[in-house]
Amino acid sequence: MKKPSGFDGIVEILKNPSYRNYTIGSSFSLVGTWVHRVAAGWLTWQLTESGAWLGIIAFADLFTMVLLSPFAGAIADRVDRLWLFKLFQLLSLFQAVAIAILVFTGLITIELLLGLTIYLGVCHAFHTAARHALVPTLVPHEGIGAAIGLSSFIFNLARFIGPAVAGIIIVTAGVGPAFAFNALSFTIFLVVLMRVEVVRRDAIDKTGGGIWSNIADGYRYTVAHPAIGPLLLLLIVSSFAARSIVDLLPGFAEDVFARGAAGLAWLTSAMGLGATLAGLWLARRQSLVGLTGVVLAQVVVIAAALIAFVATDIFWVAIPALMLSGFAMIINGVGSQVLIQSTVAGAMRGRVMSLFTLILQGSPAFGTLIIGVVSESIGLRIPVAVAAVLCLAAWLWMVPRAAAVSRAFEGERPG
Repeated sequence: MKKPSGFDGIVEILKNPSYRNYTIGSSFSLVGTWVHRVAAGWLTWQLTESGAWLGIIAFADLFTMVLLSPFAGAIADRVDRLWLFKLFQLLSLFQAVAIAILVFTGLITIELLLGLTIYLGVCHAFHTAARHALVPTLVPHEGIGAAIGLSSFIFNLARFIGPAVAGIIIVTAGVGPAFAFNALSFTIFLVVLMRVEVVRRDAIDKTGGGIWSNIADGYRYTVAHPAIGPLLLLLIVSSFAARSIVDLLPGFAEDVFARGAAGLAWLTSAMGLGATLAGLWLARRQSLVGLTGVVLAQVVVIAAALIAFVATDIFWVAIPALMLSGFAMIINGVGSQVLIQSTVAGAMRGRVMSLFTLILQGSPAFGTLIIGVVSESIGLRIPVAVAAVLCLAAWLWMVPRAAAVSRAFEGERPG
């Protein structure tokens, strides 16, 4: 009997109407989110022309994730996840409408943008926790792997399409319509969510104890695990040092390459294209065998690509370097998620994935803040190069541990 390909698995899960509706709505929303992200970065640069403020705004968007993600993950294990997801999508819509109105009326200031960005970070913490817990319940158990791969592909396709849409809107109409577009995308997703139902309902956590005690149990499990702990430590360093480049691109577009908003769209879309190709590759992969080595090797690729990016001021040389870095970051990040989801004990899944999200979202915010502040004195290129070297150092730390980590990931199954 012929073994089904990754694409066969994707076709099967899309036959489920709830997951199909969720995927369609999520696609619109993700494009809107990337339009917002590019617009927020460009608006920050217009208001301040400061690398430090780029870092502050990016940090504000995500630092509440660092504070609230573990708490949000515990909550997602105790309530109806679909309800929680809808609630915070609605609250995110309110933010999108507010910022659009402020920009259209000319009342926006960097302080108001900062406050609204912090508010959005709160929403992100809860709807991300709800999403990670919700998506596996929208498909049969055997379709979880395909769902993760497809979600990655769609997310990164949006990274490619969203910045391109943002560039067109900003260049032709300004940043106000870009924020309005994001509000429309939230509205579409909320309407579609009315047609989504869970296929199988996970049991709500009734083990007892307080939330903080449950969170501590999840941390202890993660640290003690022979594979998850080391991989997440490597992910902390690589995310802090390398993934911050996304939020620094407005500064590179203007100061290094002198390309303005159109250049920013090109740079961000280059990363998105690389990431989309990586998501497609991961969506087809069926086996865990060899995946650990592939994931770890991407840290070296990320470092090399970023060094190449900052070593040139030739725009069309920087583009492929950035595309390669986007490809490697997604293989590293989403590949890590696949390994963890395939290995973690079921009772710890929500808390461990909450910690994974915290690292993947929070570490780049700290990296962007530090690199942005340092760039005020020495420019953007040197701090990014130093960050790339830090990635190489983290990979060297992992080398003697790689065989044991690979055995633990590729030999275990969730209990």
